[in-house]
Amino acid sequence: MKNIQHEITPINEDDLFIILNHPKADFDYPIHFHSDFELNLVLWDFGRRIVGDSIEPFEEVDLVLTGPNVPHKWEGNNVESNHVITIQFHEQLLTFPILQKRMFSSIKDMLEKSKRGIQFTENKNSDIVKRIIAMTQMTGFNVCLEFFALLYDLSTNPRQRILASGTFDNDSILRDSKSRRIAKINEYINNNYMNPIKLCDIAQLVSMSDSALSHFFKKRTNRNIVDYINDIRISNATKMLFETTNSISEIAFLCGFNNISNFNRIFKKNKGKTPSEYRESIQKIMIKY
Repeated sequence: MKNIQHEITPINEDDLFIILNHPKADFDYPIHFHSDFELNLVLWDFGRRIVGDSIEPFEEVDLVLTGPNVPHKWEGNNVESNHVITIQFHEQLLTFPILQKRMFSSIKDMLEKSKRGIQFTENKNSDIVKRIIAMTQMTGFNVCLEFFALLYDLSTNPRQRILASGTFDNDSILRDSKSRRIAKINEYINNNYMNPIKLCDIAQLVSMSDSALSHFFKKRTNRNIVDYINDIRISNATKMLFETTNSISEIAFLCGFNNISNFNRIFKKNKGKTPSEYRESIQKIMIKY
């Protein structure tokens, strides 16, 4: 799949999970993947859903769990009255000691299966839907208890369906991890995105000419390497916009942009909003626990 964006989610290391509450969601985010689990509830809308290599319509109520690094996107048609609630939680949850206990085995199995995406068949009046809506108003330890109770009830729910095919391969989308050169390039960019990056330095790293590097990277990833470097920088800038109080100009320079106008232009092209507009919009919908 081409042009899949790597999203850095707003969840911090010390967050158990976060809830994103989106009344009138406009579904303007492109197909993307991230390193966290995501439970997505779409209400009062219809449209098309993409999860891995599954592309199918949805109607009125859609509840889907996607695992880490699974590409996904919803395209809705009823912006005026829809409501989207997203619960994101760390990939590390799968390795929590408590999940290794027998009582939690169904949750662990469900999280493993979510690597292909799971749809839960629910209606707008179902107990599960009502509980997810109620969680947006809960605080303190009670919402943590409800989170695990919800995962358990979903894991034992017989009305679940795997979305992506058995041949779907996440790893091929993650920068062709079987290629040592791609892995080496990716590591270099992630370690140096905050500094000037020259194509010749990357080419030397993998023993290629500049032109051969560009051709190789494009062939293996369907991405232009310069665009990919900018995507890594924008992804990290996005994370800093909702995790820090740094100014827009500080974030731009910390993420490798030496020109604020260039940063604003590339950010808006990537996200559809200026950095300040994006920060304002994410602050309106994000609830942390």
